[in-house]
Amino acid sequence: MSSATSDMMEHLSSTILNNDDLPMVKAGAPAYLLMIDSLISKDPKNKALLANAAMLYTAYSDLFVKDRIRSKKMAQKALNYANQAICLEKKDACMLKSGTFEDFEKIISKMKKKQVPLLFSLGNAWSAWIMANKDDFNAIADMAHIEMIMKKVVELDDAYKEGAAYLYLGTLATLLPPALGGKPELGKQYFEKAVASSHGKNLMVKVIFAKLYAKMIFDRKLHDQLLEEVIATDPKIKGYTLVNTWAKIQAQELIDSADDYF
Repeated sequence: MSSATSDMMEHLSSTILNNDDLPMVKAGAPAYLLMIDSLISKDPKNKALLANAAMLYTAYSDLFVKDRIRSKKMAQKALNYANQAICLEKKDACMLKSGTFEDFEKIISKMKKKQVPLLFSLGNAWSAWIMANKDDFNAIADMAHIEMIMKKVVELDDAYKEGAAYLYLGTLATLLPPALGGKPELGKQYFEKAVASSHGKNLMVKVIFAKLYAKMIFDRKLHDQLLEEVIATDPKIKGYTLVNTWAKIQAQELIDSADDYF
């Protein structure tokens, strides 16, 4: 039953990710998320289902939820699911978020390649939780945990989800200007690896590359080049259609506002 449920969720998730109708997904996905909650209540020890739920709650909130209170609620639920999943896999990982950083470092260092999906799910959900609570300094302080998680994912399997961990590492390196500890050139390397690993299929990588790195160093040429490539690309790519459709909208908005920035 657990296997059948996980397979069904994978197929439904794939259907959503390959849909280019953003309004329809926005309207229909909440019912799907409620169904996932129901399935988890019946099968609370299904690690794959918990990790999948964490990823989908995070994705829906990132794309469609603008209300800060709702965003915080959904981010917390995603993080709870991801924590449950990794706790079921590895008992000493149950207190990853509440323990000391030293304990966290020890636990992460012992993760194996088979645990990469759960580890990435945790990093993804935790990152979304930080962004939803960015008005809280204690939440921002957790960024070091995300960096360590994604570096471990890269170490164990840098091709997982076609190099998605590199996107997170690039984002973390370019969130702050150099004067405040940002590392734009390191971020550029990570973004380039993310583009190469996904073979250019994930258009959101180029959008974030332009938004965080090119704008930070005032490189108008690179900024426009990346965004124009996104706008010129057909978004219908298996596994990326939904996010690519959103990326093209974001790219056009950034292009339209570029004269005001540069």
